[in-house]
Amino acid sequence: MPHRVQYSETIEPLVQFIEETPAGEIVDRTLAKLRAGVPLQTMLTASALAVTRSSDLPPGHHGGPLHPVAGVHAVSQLARRLEGEQRFVPIIQHVALSNRHINHPEMGPYNLMDFTPLDAGGVEATKAAFLHSVTRGETNKADHFFLWLWENIPAVEALDLLLTVAIPKNILDDHYFIYPAFTWRSAEALGREHLPVLMRPAVRYVTRFPRAPGIPEIEALLSEYDLLNCVTRMQTGDDETAAIGEVGEAIRACTNFADIPVMLAKALAGGLSLEGTGEAMSIGAAGLFLRSLTGNPMDVHLHTSANLRRYLLKLDGISLRNKILLLLLWHTGPEVKSTQRRMEATLQPDPAAVAALPPRSQEELLEAISQSIYDQPPTDWSKVTNLGLMRAVPEVKITVNLAQQYVDCGYDPDLLMKRLGEIVCRDNFTEMHAYKHHQAIVEEYYATRAPWRGMHLVAGAQAAAISHGKSMETYEGALELLHD
Repeated sequence: MPHRVQYSETIEPLVQFIEETPAGEIVDRTLAKLRAGVPLQTMLTASALAVTRSSDLPPGHHGGPLHPVAGVHAVSQLARRLEGEQRFVPIIQHVALSNRHINHPEMGPYNLMDFTPLDAGGVEATKAAFLHSVTRGETNKADHFFLWLWENIPAVEALDLLLTVAIPKNILDDHYFIYPAFTWRSAEALGREHLPVLMRPAVRYVTRFPRAPGIPEIEALLSEYDLLNCVTRMQTGDDETAAIGEVGEAIRACTNFADIPVMLAKALAGGLSLEGTGEAMSIGAAGLFLRSLTGNPMDVHLHTSANLRRYLLKLDGISLRNKILLLLLWHTGPEVKSTQRRMEATLQPDPAAVAALPPRSQEELLEAISQSIYDQPPTDWSKVTNLGLMRAVPEVKITVNLAQQYVDCGYDPDLLMKRLGEIVCRDNFTEMHAYKHHQAIVEEYYATRAPWRGMHLVAGAQAAAISHGKSMETYEGALELLHD
């Protein structure tokens, strides 16, 4: 008799708590459990497992387990950086989002069923059978095959196989790549033992119709520059600083995103390492994000996707072809590519506007940045018909210029990151996008060399200003109960 996936007796009761608690009680009761001693990572694990088992993927990319699972890494890391009961907030936000998706009529009731993995006749035959299922959109069958692969090949080899489908499909929707890649990262926080079940909806999502389109322009670059043979250097070094900066600045200033893969291919062919090319992409991503005029708080994939790709570039077991494609297809996601239609013509922030600001101490600037975010004008939702058409209000520039002044003064980056993290925790509108972007700017700041690293901090302030106040009901519901 078919039955739903069951978890170990140590976590199953907490998973059921998240699945079954009424939405109006989930914040208070989760906080009570955390205060009673349930470890943060245990609660986060239960939340991810609950939304994976009991929430279906709707036709698009909003809803189901996609964004809650994709946000696990960011939530886990942010909770570790916060202090006191503030560290509970990102966990509570995650549990509330999972609970909301589980009980939403577009996504539930739903059960992820347990079944026997399917062996097509050994490793290579099962890989081929999985890929054949992909061409036919047979998501259920692909799920069966992939469960067998998790048990019979190294996990990173299975990920690499899935990425051969997911990376080109990024052209159709950024989430085809983002979901499986972030799910892999989630296992760093939750434990590798949960990876096969967490990845099941991701496998089904990536393998559903439509099929990935061809990438003839990218294949032509692989051939023209002989990238699969000439790329031999993986790690970067101080000797690459000038070349990284040159490529990064070129991306930052570009107006036609179709030029980006050519820049990256030429850099690789010229001897720049894979990691160095990824760093140049990151610098360009930060610069383009700062030029973006978007007011949609979910339009952060330009930055978060670059961060995720840099992570995978360092992962042993990912094929050279997939690593090169990670770089050359970064610009193709619809939510990345659309940025080129709504950008400032010049590099941002405006140096003259920053120079005109009065001198401030570190603490004064932290308070000014925070207050400028709190003072962002409310959104008139009656005038919003399409999130993708939203434009940032002029007041966002106030935050951006103050953050640039903070960077220019050489003030403590950790203090600004902590303050932005506390602000980001208030968001429950973006389905974890704000959390993922915040984590990306923290990681990219420390993975990017001077003088470009500061752009990531400024971009983090810009994103916080755009997302703040859109919806904060979960935070406001918990605020009265929290201690400093």
